[in-house]
Amino acid sequence: MSENMRIWEAVCRPPATALKRIAGGRLKGMTDINPQWRIQMMTERFGPIGVGWYYEALNRWTEPGAGDEVLCFVDINVYIKDGGEWSKPIYGLGGSKLVAKESGGMYSNDEGYKMALTDALSVAMKELGVAADIYKGLWDGSKYIVQEENDPAKTEAVSGWLELCEKASSSPLEKFKRWWPTNKVHILEQCSEEGAAEVYKAFTDYLTRLRKEVEDAEG
Repeated sequence: MSENMRIWEAVCRPPATALKRIAGGRLKGMTDINPQWRIQMMTERFGPIGVGWYYEALNRWTEPGAGDEVLCFVDINVYIKDGGEWSKPIYGLGGSKLVAKESGGMYSNDEGYKMALTDALSVAMKELGVAADIYKGLWDGSKYIVQEENDPAKTEAVSGWLELCEKASSSPLEKFKRWWPTNKVHILEQCSEEGAAEVYKAFTDYLTRLRKEVEDAEG
């Protein structure tokens, strides 16, 4: 790994537990990232916000959307401290809706600007490589298709097994513990060793979460 890529490589790949598939609507089949994961990666790499990294809001504004919808936008600069020195500004522009048309009529979103800020942060952090393996060549925002640069058939198989693992993680702990042993042979047959390792990593992450939930409930 080159010196120029050390930050990028450290933050480029989110774990499966930070990804959530969008089940319906215009973005069905795409994947959203937990924004808290981005903040965690920035904190792990640079230190607490305000100490090792921070952002400043530049502007916020609204524009008319389709029909009676109202769009809102925020632009920011992100700064990081690396090697004891503060960086130049890293620009991010994000947007959302303040007023949106839904099936029941027009809806006012009182978190529109907050969502636009989250989007702006994701755009700026992307320039540092945060979640770059997911963004690469796809969607310029917080929503994108999960894609691997491997054999398309194996890539599709990995994505399918990750989705099945995510769904199974809603089961009780004792049932979910059997998920990997039950499916291991099929996963290895359909995915490369690297792909199977990715599915197994997701399984162990979900298993850890379920165990903690049980421990919290019991004690």
